[in-house]
Amino acid sequence: MKILSIETATEACSAALLIDNEVIERFQVAPREHGNLILSMVDELLREAGMKLQHLNALAFGRGPGSFTGVRMATGVIQGLAFGADLPVAPVSTLAALAQQTINEPENHTVYAALDARMGEVYWCEYLIEKGALRAVSNEVVIAPTNICVEQGKKAVGIGHGWKTYENELNNIVQAESLLIKAAGLPRAKEVAQLAVKMVEAGDTVKAEHALPVYLRDNVAKKKAQQ
Repeated sequence: MKILSIETATEACSAALLIDNEVIERFQVAPREHGNLILSMVDELLREAGMKLQHLNALAFGRGPGSFTGVRMATGVIQGLAFGADLPVAPVSTLAALAQQTINEPENHTVYAALDARMGEVYWCEYLIEKGALRAVSNEVVIAPTNICVEQGKKAVGIGHGWKTYENELNNIVQAESLLIKAAGLPRAKEVAQLAVKMVEAGDTVKAEHALPVYLRDNVAKKKAQQ
């Protein structure tokens, strides 16, 4: 299995190349520099592996939610690469990729993924670690932290910079017996590639023109006008 992935939905920009069980990656926290970095990261990875796009089984990208500019960029780049190489695409949830970083936590831990969505809201989704994999137990939403309702797990992990911005609010919502917070966690292309493997194996991919972003928020102009 050979998958190239990219993730640009937050201030972190990354690309990864998965070859069977090995992953090589480029990762940089560089706000507003994604456009200057992402294609060079892709080129570096392919050169390092001595591969061309045509050697891959599929492409994958973090399809959001996240920064509008970042999600659009990932979508445009992956569509261009997929069209050029005639490759299928696995659109992977950015929140699921973030939560995937906790996969080595013990069984039955609840994972609360939260990215700061600005305007007093977070991108939020709740997962459960089962049999070495993540299972979403809520819908992905953009929501004010105080409006979140959770399935309370006894042992939980909170990941993403939403936990830094809204630390007090989220701690009040999540009343787990033990809660490990990883507020520095940012989505990475490595986990995007890992999650894409099962999608590719199951044929759960799309053609380039159907590799679409997920924004969640569709009323940005209205909210800005109200501020």
